[in-house]
Amino acid sequence: QVQLVESGGGLVQPGGSLRLSCAASGFTLDDYDIGWFRQAPGKQREGISCIPTGEGSSVKGRFIISRDNAKNTVYLQMNKLKPEDTALYYCAAGPGCSVQRYWGQGTQVTVSS
Repeated sequence: QVQLVESGGGLVQPGGSLRLSCAASGFTLDDYDIGWFRQAPGKQREGISCIPTGEGSSVKGRFIISRDNAKNTVYLQMNKLKPEDTALYYCAAGPGCSVQRYWGQGTQVTVSS
């Protein structure tokens, strides 16, 4: 069964860090481009960053995506978090960064003091 499962969300204070995980089963993550997305209440889903297949890591501002192929897992390291980063975070796998084939169910991140 093909599945993506995100984990690692939670409550964090402003300025803090959090690492989200995206674990795959039923397929090999490194065969796909992996994107992280988020959706805040009342807002449209937005893309955060994407890591192409074969790449070990990708940095975009405060966010770092990395792969652990041995664990078939992709991570999203989020630093210097702000209240506006509060959202439901999703990972997705696809044949390209603009084409998503598989989605996870999301993990909630809340940034608040």
